[in-house]
Formats: sequence, C-alpha cells, structure tokens
Amino acid sequence: MPNTKSAIRRVKKTKIQTSFNRIRKSKYKAAIKKMSGYLSSGKTKEAKNFLPKFHSELMKVAKTGVVKRETVSRKISRVTKKLKK
Repeated sequence: MPNTKSAIRRVKKTKIQTSFNRIRKSKYKAAIKKMSGYLSSGKTKEAKNFLPKFHSELMKVAKTGVVKRETVSRKISRVTKKLKK
C-alpha cells in the first residue's frame, strides 16, 4: 500500500487511467472485429461505408498511445488493400 499522500493520489490516478485505456482498447478491438467480419463475409459495400469511421476510431486510439501509431497504420493499410481487391 502507498504510504505517502502523493503515492495515494498516484494510485487513484492510475486506476482511472487504466479504466480509460481498457475502454479505448476494447473500442479498437471491436472496430477491427467489425471490419474483419465485413471482409470475411464479403460485404464490401458495408466495409467501404465503414472505412472512414474505422480509420477515425483507430487513429483516436493511436493518438492516446494505447496502441502504437505504426500498428494502427499497418492495420488500416492492410484493410484498404483488401478492399481494393
């Protein structure tokens, strides 16, 4: 357990930040699952409509540092490449 007042505050802040990060990561995973579902079932029209929102959601998560920007860029790139085929 934390002994000092600043350590107590830090633990509280860490718990709050962890919960936000969990929410962000779950949104990230949900967006990827949704897009991969569209691609695997062959719903290209829905996938193309969802692409801007997909891009936006992933970049919002990358902006906060929960997932690296390079990882998000790679995911977006691969999805758009699959859509163009």
